Order: sequence, then C-alpha cells, then structure tokens
Amino acid sequence: MPQFIAATGLKNPHAQTLFPRMIRKKALFEPQWQTLDTPDGDFLDLAWSEDPHSNEVKNKPLFVLFHGLEGCFYSPYANGLMKAFADDGWLSVMMHFRGCSGKPNLQARAYHSGETDDARFFLKHLRTQFPDNKLVAVGISLGGNMLANYLAKYQDESLIDAASIISAPLDLAACSNRIEQGFSKLYRNYLLGSLKRNAMRKHHLIKGELKITYQNIKRVTRLQEFDDLITAPLHGFKDAQDYYQQCSGINHLKEITTPTLIIHAKDDPFMTEDVIPKFILPDNIDYRLFEHGGHVGFLSGSLLKPTFWLEEALPAYYECLSKSA
Repeated sequence: MPQFIAATGLKNPHAQTLFPRMIRKKALFEPQWQTLDTPDGDFLDLAWSEDPHSNEVKNKPLFVLFHGLEGCFYSPYANGLMKAFADDGWLSVMMHFRGCSGKPNLQARAYHSGETDDARFFLKHLRTQFPDNKLVAVGISLGGNMLANYLAKYQDESLIDAASIISAPLDLAACSNRIEQGFSKLYRNYLLGSLKRNAMRKHHLIKGELKITYQNIKRVTRLQEFDDLITAPLHGFKDAQDYYQQCSGINHLKEITTPTLIIHAKDDPFMTEDVIPKFILPDNIDYRLFEHGGHVGFLSGSLLKPTFWLEEALPAYYECLSKSA
C-alpha cells in the first residue's frame, strides 16, 4: 500500500475531515435497495452497487461496508468506496445500522459500537446467496470498531476473507472525551443532534423500555450523557463507562485471526493516542499509522485537484484477492 500524503493545502485535520463533504455533495450513483427482515421483527436496509440477483454478479468478489455513527449510503466515503470497488469488478453492498437509512427502525433498540448481531445476521445472509465468493469487509469509524469486535468474537468463523478498519474509535472513553474539546465540538454537535432527533422520533418505543421523557433527551449536551441515558441501558450495559469498556475494539485486537488492515491518522480530531495500540499486534494485522488524514478524510493530490486516497488504495490493496475470486 502506498504512503498517504495529504493534499497540498489540505494538511489541516479539520480540512481533511470536512472537505470531502464540500466536494462531494451528491452520491456518485443511486444504489439498488433491499430490505432485510430481522428475526426480532425489525429490518436492515441494504444498499447495493447493482442488482444482487442478476447473473452478472454471481461470480464477483463482494465488498461489504459498515458505516460510521449516523452515517448512510449518502455519506461521501460510503458511496465513494462502493463505486471504487464496483468499478474494479466487485459487487458492493452496505448494511445500514438500524435507523440510519432514513426510516426509523421498529424496535426500541438501535445500534452501537459493539453490536455485532446484526452484522452476523447480514453476513450469514450474504453467504447463503454467495457461498464461495471472496468477501472483504471494511468498517469506517464506529463501523470499524464494531468490525474489530465482530472479528474478535467470531475469529475463524467470521465469514470474511479479509477486513479493513478505518479511523475507528478503538478506545471509546478517550474518544468520547476528545470530541468535547475545542473545534471538535462541531462534530459533537452534528452527531449528537442526529442521535437526539432519531431518539425523539422513536420516543414512543424507548419510553416503554427506559421511562424517559422528551425533555430528558432534549437536555442532553454531551455524547457521554446520551450514552448514559439511552445507548447503555437500552442495550444491556450498566452505564456509558461499562459500555465503553466492554466495546472498545482496542481490547480485542489480539483476538482477531482474519487478515486485517487498520488505517489511522495521528491527527484524527475525533481521537487521542489512546486508540493507537501500544502492544505487539498479531502477524495477520497490517497496521498503517499516518501523520495526516483527519477523520475518514485521507484526501491527497492538491487543493484544486483533491483525490480520495482510500478509493484508490483499498481496491489496489485487495486486487490480488479479487483476481482469485
């Protein structure tokens, strides 16, 4: 994999983080949508690069994407990576976490950084349809931390041939504190606003589980408060700290047996050095730490002609796998 070199004029971590949204305001393509009903009476919305039932795709390798906190297909990195892999001969698909496709989900529970059951159900569904195809899974930010937990839990039974974890908050407590500081509060406000809106949209379901009011949700001003009030108790944790401790992917990296690429930028404004492993990783993990890149930014080129480095580097990295599909 080539070294990432930040675009001339865009080395600032906030420029790297925010500029992709400025230069890619529309999705690069419109996906084929599929709704997958879950065993507990809910649903997962899948976005495909093309019709998964057509004869043209039956022998293609699969590129599977797990998005970040409050992300969706229309997030610049999501449709960008899906198209980059599709252009390289892959069948691309992204699983939307519950409530992230634009439609509120049907259960009080939603998703969180350690929730692997939906990913397992989704991957089993893919393997039923494509039992022998090569499958690469990429997790972005929260999706990356979830993927780390998933790979550690299922090890040699992961159903995944190779994985990438990008800009993942592998130490949830440290990241929760970091996003409350300085300019990073801008990202906190955006994410927290989306979480609160979705929670209030589902208040009729949540109040039956947690006995909280609209006002309880509206008064939340920090991500940790939201996790204390809703995420943790709704998903079986004592409080936010218990959730962070159990679900921080950095605690489980040594348990991963799947060939896994981890990419992180030192200047990621969502995180601190606590997400960088201080221990020796197993040989199956290829860890790439770059000086610049921001949070899921990784724009190279120049200010006038920026390029999405991940969309070039990742398909090239997995080209040998796709050729053996």
